[in-house]
Amino acid sequence: MAYNEDSSASGHDEPWIQWFCGLKGHEMFCEVERSYIEDGFNLYGLRACVSNFSDCLDLILDRIGPDDSDDSHLTQSACTLYGLIHARYIITAHGLDAMYNKYAAKEFGTCPLIQCNGQPVLPVGLRDEMGADTVKIYCPRCQSVYHPPPIRSRSSHHGPGTASGTGAVDGAAFGTTFPHLFLMTFNNLVPDPLDSKSKYVPRVFGFRVHHSARQRVPPGGSTGGGSGAAAGLPSSTTVPQ
Repeated sequence: MAYNEDSSASGHDEPWIQWFCGLKGHEMFCEVERSYIEDGFNLYGLRACVSNFSDCLDLILDRIGPDDSDDSHLTQSACTLYGLIHARYIITAHGLDAMYNKYAAKEFGTCPLIQCNGQPVLPVGLRDEMGADTVKIYCPRCQSVYHPPPIRSRSSHHGPGTASGTGAVDGAAFGTTFPHLFLMTFNNLVPDPLDSKSKYVPRVFGFRVHHSARQRVPPGGSTGGGSGAAAGLPSSTTVPQ
């Protein structure tokens, strides 16, 4: 999780979950309902995933204050535990509704592909195991996965005491299932696929670049195209006068 000692929870007056979701770079997280975390059934199997499970849970639920647990390792473990809980919560009915509101507000960002025209994206993990990879963004229009933009380029209103760095959020906090279940649940949000005519076409001097121009020439081989081939054009293509 995106946490370091500079973003310590010590001294904050807000609930721990609200503090965590307010950290810079945590814009994709939603606030998990307290009742969901308090239900032990929802946490089955997570005890072995973090050290000091009980203390981490007490910290998340504000049963102990940040000043009573001024331990960066405990806070880091609590962040990891919250991420694992979050991955489970966002595929429940209430969690999907919470993420729907963030999606509608484009809080997850938009697709960097020009042809997608600012299509809202969804967070996704490429792996379900913590520490395997950072969170990515999935575009439902071009159906491609991208790195999220650096944190410094996003607008932030959280003020001081936030985490720094880029790509520090673990993809397991969102998991591999979420964006696809989200679109199955809210199928009215599924956009039309990209029109084949919208595909970018490379051109040189107004002519389409022939696919043969992208073929590698074997060592010692001849391009056989003269000046046209040197310009990346097929040998049969002439440049307009």
